[in-house]
Amino acid sequence: MEHYITGNTKLTGLLGSPVAHSISPMMHNMGFSLLGLDYIYLCFDVGTDNLKTAVEGLKVMGVKGFNCTMPDKNLMFELADEVSPAAKIIGAVNTVLNEDGKLKAYNTDGMGYMRAVKDAGHNIIGKNMTLLGAGGAATAVCTQAALDGVASINVFSIKDQFYTRAENLVERINQNTNCKASLYDLADKATLKESIDNSAILTNATSVGMAPNTDNCLIDDEDVFRKDLIVSDVIYNPRETLLLKKAKEKGCSTFNGLYMLLYQGAEAFKIWTGKEMPVKEIKEKYFS
Repeated sequence: MEHYITGNTKLTGLLGSPVAHSISPMMHNMGFSLLGLDYIYLCFDVGTDNLKTAVEGLKVMGVKGFNCTMPDKNLMFELADEVSPAAKIIGAVNTVLNEDGKLKAYNTDGMGYMRAVKDAGHNIIGKNMTLLGAGGAATAVCTQAALDGVASINVFSIKDQFYTRAENLVERINQNTNCKASLYDLADKATLKESIDNSAILTNATSVGMAPNTDNCLIDDEDVFRKDLIVSDVIYNPRETLLLKKAKEKGCSTFNGLYMLLYQGAEAFKIWTGKEMPVKEIKEKYFS
């Protein structure tokens, strides 16, 4: 599987800080090679202080597109010429397409999650979701689920300085989609239990349970884990969080955030190339 750089090679990449740990270059470059596409994907350590300058430079150089990760997602939303419906609700972008100097921006994180749901063998369209968290990952998941047709989403968040941001998200979802979104205090255990009882899927979109703090879990009452409940976690390190372990022991169907990572990249790949990323081969290489 050879991959040559030519005079016509189209540049894509990742902007953020830090980025050296990213698996995205391996995913995308393998996909380009397998499909024989004259593209290359590189990482650039660029924070918000230099993002505007970097983006202007990329436009001048005629790059095909790029991803953004933290801390650049919100500022890139401001710098884009055009944003997708999901990105507009979220207020942040992770994928940019350069069309003759016009920057079209998208947020594929939620798309990656919804595709991961389908990959796990589930259909949650028209059903109810309980979502833990209101940060960046939760916002993306909530927005795309609403746009795709999930009937209702109950968001549970701690009442911190970001609670107002969560209130604004719920308001935007209710104004721009047919989904009924509601926000509750995560400390309200009775309402949380009632919500899970009436949901098809419970999703943790917080960092609780992520390595190295793997002994943490937001769900104390294991009686909520009925056998027909789907339980998912956006965390993929560890592959099985304490939440997923508890749910699995009670007979729930579970999946982690690994394929959300894969499929958000696959959506970006398609935006830039017009081709489907060869996810089967990339799964076997990097996600097995």
